[in-house]
Amino acid sequence: MRRLFAFMLVMTGAGASAQTDPLAPLPEPRPAAAAIQPQSITPAAAASTLLGFEGYKQRLGALARSAGVRQATVQSVVPYLTLNQRVIRLDRAQPGQINNPNSTPPFAPYRRRHVTSDLIQRGAAKYRQHYSRLMQVEQRMGVPASIILGIYGKETSYGRITGTFDVLDALATLAYEGRRRDLFEGEFVAALKLMDLGYSRSRLRGSWAGAMGYPQFMPSVVLRLRMDGDGDGFADIWRSEPDAFASIGNYLRDAGWRAGMLWGVPVRLPASFNRAAVRNPVTAKDCPRVHARHSRPMTMAQWRAMGVAPVARSLRDSDLATLIEPDGRGETAYLVTDNYRAILKYNCSNFYALSVGILADRIIGR
Repeated sequence: MRRLFAFMLVMTGAGASAQTDPLAPLPEPRPAAAAIQPQSITPAAAASTLLGFEGYKQRLGALARSAGVRQATVQSVVPYLTLNQRVIRLDRAQPGQINNPNSTPPFAPYRRRHVTSDLIQRGAAKYRQHYSRLMQVEQRMGVPASIILGIYGKETSYGRITGTFDVLDALATLAYEGRRRDLFEGEFVAALKLMDLGYSRSRLRGSWAGAMGYPQFMPSVVLRLRMDGDGDGFADIWRSEPDAFASIGNYLRDAGWRAGMLWGVPVRLPASFNRAAVRNPVTAKDCPRVHARHSRPMTMAQWRAMGVAPVARSLRDSDLATLIEPDGRGETAYLVTDNYRAILKYNCSNFYALSVGILADRIIGR
């Protein structure tokens, strides 16, 4: 499951600024392990769990009230929460760590499944359909329209698959299960804050892990980074594609996207290339196994001096980039920039970020 995020209709007080500036952010509300192996849930265990959940709901209510959620909102939701056994099964079926931490599965099979001609063609159609809106977002955020569509296509197949779970039930269930309790309790409270702002519970539908709408944002991300892209005074990431485009652009800008810089380029390495000379001795704090596949950063000019040749477009000589060989030696490698790392903040997976970048390039014919 992806970042718990990246990821809407409402709001009192937002209309004036949104009407004059359709990309204006909406008002900010006050801020307030080891993998589990799949297992069966017996009827007796389910009954015991349900009794415990009834008591746990009191904790959720107290957390919400202490975070400033209105009592009327708490009372309209918490007593009626239900434990979703399907959510528990899906969470417990998530894969754990790879047995061999040094294993490097090839990217090519993943790419064939996730950068398809259908996604490229439909992305190109969206690009033409929403060109003026996308250009507005691109100019305001500095994030290319193609990248925004790459995220949109990758996350929900351009809105076809957004999830049908009741997010409040799902988040309460995941918080009660306890594997990532702090995370999901916080997201549950964030979802209630969305209701305080005017989002109906029926609107809060998404994946079993709580990601919602076209961008698949977690509730806390919706609170912080939602944007109105169509100028109607609302930010509706479930039904308005312009709002989704603006919100995705805002997310990537917040993640550190640098305007005018490519995400990366495919390159070829000389047969005599010295990989030991570019090994990165630094262990990343976030997602270390993902970043372990990257070299140390060097400028494009330095890479070129080592015989690394771009396949088509090139980065600027001064651009810093790291090298990744997702299919191993002798296959296409990539030099990736800080903008690639912004995509990783959406979902910290090299295969995810590469497929978004490649899909984005294909959508506009690169």
